[in-house]
Amino acid sequence: MRRRPGIGGLQTAAAARLATFRSQLEDFARKHKNDIKKNPTFRSQFHKMCAQVGVDPLASNKGFWAELLGIGDFYYELGVQIVDICLATRPLNGGLIDLQELRNLLRQRRKSDREAVTDDDCLRAISKLKILGSGYEVISVGKKKLVRSVPTELNKDHNEILELAQAQGFVTVDEVEKHLSWTTGRATDALDTLLEEGLAMIDDGHRDGRRRYWFPCVSTISSAVGVDT
Repeated sequence: MRRRPGIGGLQTAAAARLATFRSQLEDFARKHKNDIKKNPTFRSQFHKMCAQVGVDPLASNKGFWAELLGIGDFYYELGVQIVDICLATRPLNGGLIDLQELRNLLRQRRKSDREAVTDDDCLRAISKLKILGSGYEVISVGKKKLVRSVPTELNKDHNEILELAQAQGFVTVDEVEKHLSWTTGRATDALDTLLEEGLAMIDDGHRDGRRRYWFPCVSTISSAVGVDT
């Protein structure tokens, strides 16, 4: 009667397979180094392969993978550019910028670079910015992903207003009352908080006399802001 391998044997076999896979991953990385750096699709697939074996190429800028591929420098530079853009646009958007808007501004800044930048690249770079302790993170509001660079806490009411504003870039108190079935007090309180946090801009220049609350983070207003290249 054949004995089945014990837990120790299975663990040893699994560790051996994992070591082999990591070795193959290193060989793959050396062979396709340039493709990983310059091709965003290839880079994304490589990150997925790393995740399967518990490897984080960005864990250390001086680590083996960073030295092998140079991608540590790529994400470090990208992170610095993201911080610069967030700081430059903060007076307008209050520290909340649409991920697509951020990518557009990055594209303008990196127009001389050969490497394309994807949403996945931005998300990976932003995840490393959390060590700054300045609130850098990505939040989902409706169909949009917004990059937050200030430690502002948005509650459910604030998120619902931002989602409503995505249709035209602004809302009025009347629209908030109608679409969200809120009282005037609740709508005004939430809008005033967003205004105080610098996330909204007031526009009173309309014949109907209704105040518009514009939200640069979900509109295209911030495109007009110059970001030094």
